[in-house]
Amino acid sequence: MPDVIKTAPESAAEEAAVAAAGGPLPEPRAERSRSLWGDAWADLRRDWIFIVSAVLILLLLTITFFPGWFTSVDPSSGDLAKHYLQKPKLGNVFSPDWLGYDQQGRSVYARVIYGTRASVAVGFGTTLLVTLVGGLMGMIAGYFGGIVDSVLSRLTDVFFGIPFLLGTMVVLNSFPDRSAWVVIGALGLFGWTQIARVMRGAVISTKQSDYVHAAKALGAGTGRIMFRHILPNTLAPVIVVATISLGIYIAAEATLSFLGLGLNGVSWGNDISDGGNQIRVAQWIMLYPSIMLSITVLAFIMLGEAVRNALDPKMR
Repeated sequence: MPDVIKTAPESAAEEAAVAAAGGPLPEPRAERSRSLWGDAWADLRRDWIFIVSAVLILLLLTITFFPGWFTSVDPSSGDLAKHYLQKPKLGNVFSPDWLGYDQQGRSVYARVIYGTRASVAVGFGTTLLVTLVGGLMGMIAGYFGGIVDSVLSRLTDVFFGIPFLLGTMVVLNSFPDRSAWVVIGALGLFGWTQIARVMRGAVISTKQSDYVHAAKALGAGTGRIMFRHILPNTLAPVIVVATISLGIYIAAEATLSFLGLGLNGVSWGNDISDGGNQIRVAQWIMLYPSIMLSITVLAFIMLGEAVRNALDPKMR
């Protein structure tokens, strides 16, 4: 008589029937293991801080790419005779006069909406630039070591020793026409050092792993080892730092614009600077861009903290 192959019961009822008949209970099924990114995503979906910050950032990105959905008013045009320092009409939601008008008769609401594009674009552009430059510098320094590491580390120390805002102000002061690309380049010139240090430390730790030594023994080239084996396993701390830094770069752009060294155009920093001159008679000119700036910076910092808690095993 052939042996009967026993299978695990498909439900709790079948398991109870097997136990009642005196048969052996099947071994519990092994759970499928998840990767670091899978565990992180599972944690993030249960984190209310991540959900709130993600919703805010999604709204900001929608305003950035589709400002016409929220207002049809030109933020640069104004009517002094009709709208000079006109007070907000908060009951008329999403209308041009909802948040009042400034000293040039321009809609504060329209300028807040279109100022989102400038600030978010500079923040994302600077973060992308410093991540690429700093990540590449840190990877080269950490992987090759020796004289290469010494030279790149000393170069990083030189730029790290220059005050971030002061160095950026000196560079921007030499450009009379400061477009978004100029501001991104100036911020990125002095902002890549932290990413480089984080990447260098992660690469030094990762290159000692067994799978890296195995890849070298099998004859894998330097480029394949760096970008196929080391880079995917060193991205977690870099992503955390880059996410938190994004909010810092948005605040830095607003600070430079407030000082008259930022973007030439519609920007939260420019509006805050203009509103400071009318703070006694028209507080709304400065108030609403400041609120939007605070919400944006807070959203990205909250997102970075949530990602850090999910990706860092020591935080669990």
